[in-house]
Amino acid sequence: MKKFLITGGCGFFGANLAARLLERGHPVVLFDNMSREGAEPNLAWLRSLGKPEVHTGDIRDAARVADLLRETRPDAVFHLAGQVAMTTSVKSPVDDFLINAAGTVNLLEALRQHRPEASLVYSSTNKVYGALQGVQLVEEARRYSSPSHPRGVGEDQPLDFRTPYGCSKGAADQYVLEYARTYGLRTAVFRHSTIYGCHQHSTFDQGWVGWFCRQALEQKVRPGAPAFTISGDGKQVRDLLYADDAVDCYLLAEERIEAIRGRAFNLGGGMANSSSLLELFDHLEQALGIRLRYEKLPWRHEDQRFFVADVAAISTALGWSPKVGKIVGVERVLGWAQIR
Repeated sequence: MKKFLITGGCGFFGANLAARLLERGHPVVLFDNMSREGAEPNLAWLRSLGKPEVHTGDIRDAARVADLLRETRPDAVFHLAGQVAMTTSVKSPVDDFLINAAGTVNLLEALRQHRPEASLVYSSTNKVYGALQGVQLVEEARRYSSPSHPRGVGEDQPLDFRTPYGCSKGAADQYVLEYARTYGLRTAVFRHSTIYGCHQHSTFDQGWVGWFCRQALEQKVRPGAPAFTISGDGKQVRDLLYADDAVDCYLLAEERIEAIRGRAFNLGGGMANSSSLLELFDHLEQALGIRLRYEKLPWRHEDQRFFVADVAAISTALGWSPKVGKIVGVERVLGWAQIR
C-alpha cells in the first residue's frame, strides 16, 4: 500500500486529504510547523481517524526536509505547505519567498536526492495569472462576468506574477514543472481557485467562504454584533470547489501521474459553481433568515475582479469533474461551523 507525505498536512486541505487516505488505510506522514490557526484541532481530528505519522518542522529548513524524505521514504507527496495570504506577503515578502519558493525547492531537491521515484503534486494558485490580460469584464448588478471567457480561464492564459505572493507561488509552480523536465521527476501542478469546506479555520485574509459563513452565523446568534468588512464592491467572482471534490482530483492525479507529469492545470468548481461575494451573501441571508450588515473597504492590492477556472483540461486528463454544488457545499460549511 502506498505511503503518502503531506506537507502542510494539518492545514485545511491537507487535513481533508489525510482524512481520506487514513480512512482507506494508507500510511500517512504529516509535515507541518503547526503555526496556523486550526492546526491542533485538525490534528486531533485526524488522530481520531487513524494513526498518522507526525513530523513538526519548517519547509524553509533544507536539512530537515532532506532528513524527512530520507527517513519516511514516501511513494507520493502532496505539497501544500505554504504562506497563503496575499496581504501577509506584502507585509513580509522575504518570509513569503523563503516559505513558498525556497521551501518548494528544498522539497524538490530532497525528492531528487532521496526519493526520485516518488510522485509530487503541488498546490499553486490562480494568482500566477496576475491581472488576467485579455480577460474582458462586464459589471453586472451582483457580479462581474467575462464574455470573452464563458467557460472560465484556461491554462493558455499568460503568466503574470503580481504581488510578492504571486511571485513566490509562481516561482515554485515553475520549479515544480522544471524538475519534471530537467530531472525527470514525476511532478504536476494545480493552480487553485477557491477550495472550501469543513475543517477550514478561516481568517479575514484567507478562506473567504468559511470566513463569511462565520460572520453570518455571528450576526445570527448575536443580533447586535458589529458589521463585518469586505474589500472592494462585493461583485468579485471566484469559482467554488468543495474539499471532497478537490481530494478526489488530487488522488486521481497521483494515480495517473504519468499522464500529467510536467503539466499545470487550473483547478476549481467551474462556471456552474461561480459566485460573487454579494451572491454568497444573498444565499446566507436566505439560509439564516437575517439581513447581513457589512462595510466596504478599498480593493486589495492587485485583487482580481474575476477568476473562474476552466476545468476542461483536467477533466479530460483525469476524467474528473466537481460533484458537490456550491449551495450544498455552503450548507455543509454552515452546519460544521455551528457545531464547532
